[in-house]
Amino acid sequence: MLELPIWFEVGSLIVLTLILIGDLLLVLKRPHVPSFKESTLWVVFYVVLALVFAGLMYVFAGSEFAGQFLAGWLTEYSLSIDNLFVFVIIMARFAVPKKLQQEVLMVGIIIALVLRGIFILLGAQLIENFSWIFYLFGAWLVWTAIQQVRGDHEDEDSETFIVRMLRKRVNLTDEYDGVKVRTTIDGTKFFTPMLIVFVAIGTTDLLFALDSIPAIFGVTQSAFIVFTANVFALMGLRQLYFLLGGLLERLEYLKYGIAFILAFIGVKLVFHAMHVNELPFINDGEPIEWAPEISTWMSLLVIIGAMTVATIASLIKAGRDARTRGHKLMDEVPHFTEDTPTREG
Repeated sequence: MLELPIWFEVGSLIVLTLILIGDLLLVLKRPHVPSFKESTLWVVFYVVLALVFAGLMYVFAGSEFAGQFLAGWLTEYSLSIDNLFVFVIIMARFAVPKKLQQEVLMVGIIIALVLRGIFILLGAQLIENFSWIFYLFGAWLVWTAIQQVRGDHEDEDSETFIVRMLRKRVNLTDEYDGVKVRTTIDGTKFFTPMLIVFVAIGTTDLLFALDSIPAIFGVTQSAFIVFTANVFALMGLRQLYFLLGGLLERLEYLKYGIAFILAFIGVKLVFHAMHVNELPFINDGEPIEWAPEISTWMSLLVIIGAMTVATIASLIKAGRDARTRGHKLMDEVPHFTEDTPTREG
């Protein structure tokens, strides 16, 4: 199998950094609420950019690396969409004005990239030195999948411990002052609600990083592919937020699709751990050869299939619910017949 040239890795990171800086400057210079058309074009641009990147990886490193990137990117993209649900709740919970939401999302994405970069470096070191870590990653993802199905991450009244502590100990204003976290009123400095918003999004990103990084390491052990897949998944997240809008609330079964993906990758990680087993109390420290080996392309098909089924099922249910509500409204409307008295009668 070919290896990625150093110039390709370095060049890719430079280009991605320039794109992110350009995106950030665009938000800062032109704060506005993106239209549906603008959001669509940006999302399509970033998706095409990811596919072009996968094509370049195919040319320079072969189909296996390209497949690993696509599977990793789709995994992170699906988890990022789940992250959007929480962003929607945070924006509503703290009544963030529409015109400020782009800046808030951009800060959230930057925080997510920094946290995931740290977790990727730690994860790569752990994998390199301790092969048994795959058992822990796999068990964690299966447990997370179960919690995803059982739990209700859309509870608007839930706040992290850090946010609750800040509310008690920090003097906050009632109004926003742009994206500033500090403002001055009558000569006295106060924190604005934006501080709470940034902390809430940052802690949310931290929790999602704990899920997403083990998940993508189940697809590839290349730190470069892991990081670039995360960058591509997060780059169009801001525009996707405005594009989907109210559609997120209609994707009721999306969490089940994501849970299935997490569980699948968790099982795959456990199987991989069995293949490289070194724990003395499991099979006398010898690799377990009979454990199934799940290929990258099989993972890719499972990820695409799970998200497709979850999305279609959600849209079908949303349409059925809309028709049911329509029928109920029709039944509640008074029906007039020839025998119904009128004002003239």
